[in-house]
Amino acid sequence: MEEKRKPNVLVISDYRRFQSTRPEAVIFIELAKRGYPITIMSFPDSAHRQAFEEAGIDFIPFHPTKKFHRESVKKIRECLIEKNIEVLHCYNSKASANGIKAVKGLDVKLVLYRGYPGNVHWFDPTAYFKYLNPRVDAIICNSQGVEDHFHKQPFFDKSKTYTICKGHDPEWFSNIQELNLREKFNLPADAFVMGTVANNRSEKGIPFLLRSLGKLPPQLPIHHILIGDKMDSKENLKLIKKLRLEEKVHFSGYQPKVLPLVKGLDVFILSSIRAESITKSVIEAMSLGVATIITDLPGNRELVDHGKSGLIVERNNPDDLARAILNLYQNPEVREKLSAEAPKHIKSRLHRLQTVEGMENLYRSLFESH
Repeated sequence: MEEKRKPNVLVISDYRRFQSTRPEAVIFIELAKRGYPITIMSFPDSAHRQAFEEAGIDFIPFHPTKKFHRESVKKIRECLIEKNIEVLHCYNSKASANGIKAVKGLDVKLVLYRGYPGNVHWFDPTAYFKYLNPRVDAIICNSQGVEDHFHKQPFFDKSKTYTICKGHDPEWFSNIQELNLREKFNLPADAFVMGTVANNRSEKGIPFLLRSLGKLPPQLPIHHILIGDKMDSKENLKLIKKLRLEEKVHFSGYQPKVLPLVKGLDVFILSSIRAESITKSVIEAMSLGVATIITDLPGNRELVDHGKSGLIVERNNPDDLARAILNLYQNPEVREKLSAEAPKHIKSRLHRLQTVEGMENLYRSLFESH
């Protein structure tokens, strides 16, 4: 690629939720501002549609709703040809399955995205319909842990992977008003309030978290708020009763505006035990200046300098997590240090402009032989 020439780019992704897709959307808004011809295919009710169009991005109100869908393949292919697209980004399974078919016979670089490690294996035939398909030119990995997983696959071309994290900007969180959680949940004035934001899926490790809470001295005013859908499941309630945590664990349910709750926490905990990469809720908590404890999953552990901007504990080890909680409860100066350093760490290591620069490096790499 000539130094000053910028490729025509088509992005297919789902931008219907504002907060969760903002880090990705701003990549292409910034690239458009830098002179890249960007076209985005997404659902008509995209939360970022106006921002895309204001940035000069051509927005096409369409997104595949099925994999291997003939009409979707046709629609994508027509766009590729009509707009002389040189790079096709596919950010989800339906986009990838149809995009691979749409680029057949065309001189278009195909770039897929992978957000978490695992579940891609050389012996799985279905993997060759997406990430291991020889037609794929590049795979954007949201963490080094994701890239490492691809490199473990025999016969995989390691030159295809690029670790480009979805960056954030602490300025996005500067106007968030802290919610008084002691008042909202009727907690004691001296309550030490922790929280977790997640939907109740097995990989989130909620039983592990509850067992950790059960190991804390019961006389301490340590409370935990489970923020998310279906946290009050029968299994969780049964374990809470068994551990006698009825007065210490609280449920908020799904919260469309979760950040004020997170900002009101003393400590944020990520208890995931598998299938995570770089978890957005951790980035948000750190950006809000909340002391954070996370498990040592590949990807997520890249978010934190242990002991400097947060704490990392062994996954599925209740004793280790309980010790970390007690450390922050008993040592407020440690907690305050982590709180102060967390947003600085995000700004220096995971800023959105670093993501944009990574994308530009990817484009240079894709076209360097031309």
